[in-house]
Amino acid sequence: MKLIPALKCLPTPVAVALGCACLSFSALAADDARIAEARAAASSLPPKLLAALNEKIAAVGPEGAIPVCKDMAPAMAKEVAASTGWQLKRVSLKPRNAQRATPDAWEKAALEEFDRRAAAGENPAALEKGEVVEAAGRPVYRYAKALPTQALCLSCHGPRDQLKPEVRAVIDEHYPDDRATGYKEGEIRGAIVATKRL
Repeated sequence: MKLIPALKCLPTPVAVALGCACLSFSALAADDARIAEARAAASSLPPKLLAALNEKIAAVGPEGAIPVCKDMAPAMAKEVAASTGWQLKRVSLKPRNAQRATPDAWEKAALEEFDRRAAAGENPAALEKGEVVEAAGRPVYRYAKALPTQALCLSCHGPRDQLKPEVRAVIDEHYPDDRATGYKEGEIRGAIVATKRL
């Protein structure tokens, strides 16, 4: 290990310990910056999506708003990726669209951790996780933020027997293998995941 010039006057074990501490603080600062950047990118999508859903529901009802989540959300995620470099996706342990929303091993572990933490009393809206992991032999930063079910979501994600027949019909048409119903307000419905190569 190369010693920082200011540490050369100290006994070697002390200098090495202080040098390691400096490197650790530097790594922590980098992690703090990464998580803040990932949080900003991930947090930019839900408000846009909710605004589009509210507008569509007001115009054509919840059954007509299903394409907002199906088509507009991925397009919005691409816009965020183009402007920030962070790839975004929504995942769930009970996905509606299995091709897009089935979690990989890291995402599944994050979702299960969020469920445990929420059951222990933590606020679901504050649950997040970020870390450097290896993907295809390269380091990437992965971040997940829990998505609690909001009142607006219940018209399509609430208990299936309480959904309007028109909503059930559209869900059945577009998502024959749907598993994304039965939620209560505040319950974690999934997570938004942000990923960026380092």
